Amino acid sequence: MMPMEKLLWWLIAGKRGGINRAKIIKKLNDRPYNAHQLAKELDLDYKTIRHHIKVLEENNIIKPAGDAYSKLYFLTGKVEENYDVFQEIWDKVVDK
Repeated sequence: MMPMEKLLWWLIAGKRGGINRAKIIKKLNDRPYNAHQLAKELDLDYKTIRHHIKVLEENNIIKPAGDAYSKLYFLTGKVEENYDVFQEIWDKVVDK
């Protein structure tokens, strides 16, 4: 398994759409959201949010809770433990 720092760098700085994924991670650090709420909060298309959620889920960055219509997303424990690593990447890549 890829170390968390490398995985976050790859997902945020190494792939197209990384800034949007970083914004989702940042929002979910504050509180859980569903896809519709994230789309509204980040002013992004719902389909765009769904795509990034899928990428983040596949890489064990976020996890869902609830059923299909009320599914909320949370950061995984591993990301919560390494949030300072994410914040460093955010500061270097996103928040220039």
